[in-house]
Amino acid sequence: MIKDNVERPVLVSACLMGLPCRYDGKTCIPSQEVMDLVKKSRAMPICPEQLGGLPTPRPPAEISKGRVINSNGEDVTENFLRGAEISAKLARLFGAKLAILKDKSPSCGSTLIYDGSFTEQLIEGEGMTTALLKREGVTVRPPLT
Repeated sequence: MIKDNVERPVLVSACLMGLPCRYDGKTCIPSQEVMDLVKKSRAMPICPEQLGGLPTPRPPAEISKGRVINSNGEDVTENFLRGAEISAKLARLFGAKLAILKDKSPSCGSTLIYDGSFTEQLIEGEGMTTALLKREGVTVRPPLT
């Protein structure tokens, strides 16, 4: 019998690694915590919005009444659901039990999201990918550093 002592991969928002996949085509300042996982070959980058078929750049989107609507008034919920499903499948395939995702995002937010009014008002809530990953037993949180 082979003993499983390999550390599990961690799903991470690709933008937290410095990849330019945000809605505006830019990146976040890389998270030190995430970059430490990259150095250990444990980070599995995901961008649920790209996985769901949305381009980069793309109009910003927010959750409103259970749907994801972009700033042009288009309903992009199906793209967000598809990206969440692919992210959850990756977690299952690779045995990931932790995801470190970008807060405030309609896909990745784990504690805060925008309120759907496009007025930069934050509310407690979670994005579509976060919600699905949690239902699948994955712990989701924003980066510590």
